[in-house]
Amino acid sequence: MTKILAITNQKGGVGKTTTGVNLAASLSAARQRVLLVDLDPQGNATTGSGVDKRGRAITIYHVLLGARAIREARTRSESGEYDLIPANRELAGAEIEMVGLERREARLKEALAGVAGDYDYILIDCPPALNLLTVNGLTAAHAVMIPMQCEYYALEGLSDLVQTVKKVRAHLNPELQIEGLLRTMFDSRNTLAQQVSAQLIEHFGDKVYRTVIPRNVRLAEAPSHGVPALKFDKASKGAQAYLALAGEMLNRRQSATQDLQGRSGHGQG
Repeated sequence: MTKILAITNQKGGVGKTTTGVNLAASLSAARQRVLLVDLDPQGNATTGSGVDKRGRAITIYHVLLGARAIREARTRSESGEYDLIPANRELAGAEIEMVGLERREARLKEALAGVAGDYDYILIDCPPALNLLTVNGLTAAHAVMIPMQCEYYALEGLSDLVQTVKKVRAHLNPELQIEGLLRTMFDSRNTLAQQVSAQLIEHFGDKVYRTVIPRNVRLAEAPSHGVPALKFDKASKGAQAYLALAGEMLNRRQSATQDLQGRSGHGQG
């Protein structure tokens, strides 16, 4: 079954797009079929995947407005070896244009239904805002991944995001869960980072991924070359961390499936 994961945090600069691109490449390297949806008007996931956002005639913008089918917008990231639904600045106008549309919060969900069977994972790179685009991402997803830096203000923003997830679950998507919190740009020498990390584990327990993404120059350099860190420098700490994250996610999913099978088998007995 396809797992649809929204990567979101209303705070900018926390590593959402870096996570989307590098996790997509790492899951692909683990032989998973992956689609990355760029839902941010900045289009950074598109360029980071090696696709020219300015040269795209059909993007997620046209899909959300119902002008084109999602299969027409789909392209291939050759550098990441995954499929991509690209975005560019046109998407900034989509919110205003979607206001009058029926079921405007579910436009992405309905579009993805047409291709979901082609993939093991669909990752949605949401914009850094709690707007209609993000709500579309949350409505389409089974679960949410929250990348965050371990700093004081991050905890404040996290409570707002958790409330938004609860509202979407109550009104639009009862299946929506928080899949996990991902500590990004982590510097183990920073005392505050260690304290915030400890607080996250105390409050969220096993919802916090064991994998930690370190602050890493190669991760920052890779997007300017239009490739994931895995292809730019596989040996770098950043690339290795995202490979580890993909492994942790796959193990979690396998364990959850086995638990479900165990419970159903026990019920039949």
